[in-house]
Formats: sequence, structure tokens, C-alpha cells
Amino acid sequence: MSNNTLTNDAETLRRMPYQFDQPKEMIPDLVVPGAIPSDERIWVPQADNVWFRPLCLSRSGGYWMNLLRVRKSGVLSRHRHPGPVHAFVLKGRWRYLEHDWEATEGAYAFEPPGETHTLVVDEGVEEMITLFQVHGCMYYVDPWGNHAGFEDVFTKIDMCRKHYAECGLGADYVDQFIR
Repeated sequence: MSNNTLTNDAETLRRMPYQFDQPKEMIPDLVVPGAIPSDERIWVPQADNVWFRPLCLSRSGGYWMNLLRVRKSGVLSRHRHPGPVHAFVLKGRWRYLEHDWEATEGAYAFEPPGETHTLVVDEGVEEMITLFQVHGCMYYVDPWGNHAGFEDVFTKIDMCRKHYAECGLGADYVDQFIR
């Protein structure tokens, strides 16, 4: 057998798909084409000039992934997370009042569980879009840590259902993002 035959066999095996069934109870993959949508109705209003676009709403895992879009400057929220948060800035920039760093386009940020911070989009930012993965909830607080509200994957699903029903996409439009 030549080396060329061995190379071709190895390449064939490398390109061969897995030959067994996936676990019977496994949930289906989730692929979201056009994650930054051209249809404005997909963006769910969260506050004045603030929207989110759901990508994955994991009921079983207690987390969500979404794009946050902001088209104004100012303080968005002060909150604490009981679980980790991952962020990747796609457009614009933002910062926390409690830190000396700024998350700029192309930056990744990790927020450890337990941290409390105040999200700000500064003057001059026309649009900010950041991919966030939030585990647990966002626990909103005042400057002294007093409870002011919360969001979790279930309130996010409720917000989506209400918005999608009102804008004509149908309340069940959100179901495609739920795992």
C-alpha cells in the first residue's frame, strides 16, 4: 500500500460524519441565520431606544443569549448577576461606571458572578450592539444595592411573546429560540 493510499484513507475518515445516532433525548441544534436582522420587528423593545434580539433562551439552563442594541447615550441600568456574563461588542462601545475600562468594537468582556455595575453608553455613540450571554438573572438595584427589579430567561420569553404578538409576527415566533 502506498503512502498516497494511506493519506487518502485518513482524509476519507476525517471527512466521514459520525456513524451513530445522537442521544435520543437531545434537543435539536439552534442555528439563527441573519442574527443581525433586517426586519426591525425582530428587535424586542426593552426601554426607550434600547432593544434586544433573542438568539437562545434556555429555560432548562437558566440563561439567555441576545444582541443588545442601544441608540442613545446615557445610563442603561445598574444591576448584579448571580451567574457569569459573557459579552462581545459588535458595534459601538460601552462601559461601567465602576470600572476604568471601556468595551469597544471587537472587545470581549467577562463579568464574574456577584459583581454589581452600571452600564453606560457615552455621548457620540450612534449605535451599540453587543452579544451578551447571561446566566441566571439581572438583578436591578439602586446605588445602595436595594432591589429595583429583575429579568431572567422567563421574563425575556414573556417580553418576546408580547412584542411578537403585537407586531404581527405571532406570539409563538419566540418558540424557535427556546431550548
